[in-house]
Amino acid sequence: MNLIALPAFSDNYIWMLHDGRQAIVVDPGDAAPVQSALDANGLALAAILVTHHHPDHVGGVDALRPRLQGPVHAPAHEVIPQPNVPLHDGDRIQVLGIEFEVFDVPGHTAGHIAYVERPRAGQPPATGAAPILFCGDTLFSAGCGRLFEGTPAQMHASLTRLAALPGQTQVCCTHEYTEANLRFAAAVEPANTAVADHVRACGALRAQGLPTLPSTVARERAINPFLRCAEPDVIRAARAQGAANDSAVEVFAALREWKNRFR
Repeated sequence: MNLIALPAFSDNYIWMLHDGRQAIVVDPGDAAPVQSALDANGLALAAILVTHHHPDHVGGVDALRPRLQGPVHAPAHEVIPQPNVPLHDGDRIQVLGIEFEVFDVPGHTAGHIAYVERPRAGQPPATGAAPILFCGDTLFSAGCGRLFEGTPAQMHASLTRLAALPGQTQVCCTHEYTEANLRFAAAVEPANTAVADHVRACGALRAQGLPTLPSTVARERAINPFLRCAEPDVIRAARAQGAANDSAVEVFAALREWKNRFR
């Protein structure tokens, strides 16, 4: 199974998984990159997975329907182009023989979901390397989505749930925000050597025109300030930015407000 990040717009990625014959795509905001990849690889489109309702994630769904040979899977509590299969927390779906569990991860939007690969007992993950997480705009490498519809408590709970996944899990975010997020992470934790190391690694990747993604859950635990709200240096930085106390939600809320205005 091949995992590919298809660039779209200025900084989006549409994720594609294919086995050489059939493909699934995640959050196709634009149909054109998907159609080009299908044609270039001689693939049939077996399914579409949607994480949330924003146009840069669903804008290409209807244009892809003539090529679609299976369902559109989508969050049950958001308005997504119809028809689709509405999904709730804890649902499991099978696509191209891969089993995904659905997580409700509100915060960026009210009904946002994520897809977590759950390999069957004794079976390897789809890519043969590590399980896959399609997290939409909830979790970014070294960052997280803005709170357009949810609360800090909701987003913190969503991120905590994702951070509890196995460390090798591949984090398939949908925007190339990593370098900008790392600048903020370095401001929060100037002494974090994992952040400094990843700045260098990502700079080398981008210099070659390569994506910085997927990340891993283990890496995000080490570099992402929004997953590190209990760390003393992160708490100190958040208190200096107005956090009322040391609780994880207060720290998260202060970090998110700081990031909104960070340049």
